[in-house]
Amino acid sequence: MEPSTHPHDDDLERFEAHGAAPLPVPSDEGYVEHEGARIWYASYGAGAPVILLHGGLGHSGNWGYQVPALLDAGRRVVVVDSRGHGRSTRDARPYRYELMASDVLAVMDTLQLERAALVGWSDGACVAMVLGATAAERVAGVFFFGCNMDPSGTRPFVPTPAIERCFSRHAKDYAQLSATPDDFEAFVGAVSTMMKTEPNYSAGDLAQIRVPVAIVQSEHDEFIKPEHADYLARSIPGAELILLPGVSHFAPLQRPAQFNRVVLDFLRRIAD
Repeated sequence: MEPSTHPHDDDLERFEAHGAAPLPVPSDEGYVEHEGARIWYASYGAGAPVILLHGGLGHSGNWGYQVPALLDAGRRVVVVDSRGHGRSTRDARPYRYELMASDVLAVMDTLQLERAALVGWSDGACVAMVLGATAAERVAGVFFFGCNMDPSGTRPFVPTPAIERCFSRHAKDYAQLSATPDDFEAFVGAVSTMMKTEPNYSAGDLAQIRVPVAIVQSEHDEFIKPEHADYLARSIPGAELILLPGVSHFAPLQRPAQFNRVVLDFLRRIAD
C-alpha cells in the first residue's frame, strides 16, 4: 500500500500495534565491521543515493513509509541501523554522535558511495549534521528533522500517550532484532546519557557548515524547542527552515505523505 493511501496515525496506535510498513526486499544488505561494532545496512534501487538515519532507540524499519516513495522518485536508498540499535551491535564505549557518524562513512565506503544526501530524524539528524560539518565532501545535503545541536535545544521531557506507544514499539523491536535482546534497559540508559550531554555545537561551529541544509521542525514536536530550530536555521549559512503543521516528532509515521513531499522537494532542490 502506498504511503499516500494510509490514513493518519497521529496517535501512533497503528505504529505501536504493527510498526511501520515493512521495508522492501533490498538489492544489497550486510554488515560492516567498524570500530568495535557490526553495523547493519541495506541498499535499495539505483540512482542518486540518499541515506536515511533513524532516531534514537529506533531502527531502519521505522522508515518503512519513506523508502518506497524515494524509490518511486528514482533514488537509490540506503538505510543504516545505528550502532547498538536494531541489528547493529556496539562495544562498551559510551554512545557518541561522532562515532555513529564514522559508522555511516564506513557503510558509504563499503558501498563505494562517494557522496550522498542524508535524511536524519532526531538522533539520526544529529549524525547527519556531524557528517555535514566534518565530511562535507561526502555529503550532498542534510535534511535535519526534529533535532538539536546542543542540549539547550530540548524541551523538558513530558511523557505523552504517543511517546509511550512509540517506546513500546521500540522495546518490542529491540527484543526481536538485537543481538543482545535482553539489554533494552541498559541500551535506553546509554542512549539517554548521550542525548543529555551531546552534541555541543556552538554558533561558530554551525557557521562553518557549507553543505545545503534544511532544518525541519514539526508544529507539535515533543522534544525540540521551536526557537532552537529558528536558531539553527539562522546560524547555518544558507539553511532553510521548514515547518510541518499538524504533526509531532513522529511525522514520518503520523502523516507519511506530508513528510515525504517535503523530503522529495529538498532532494530535488539540492540536485538542481
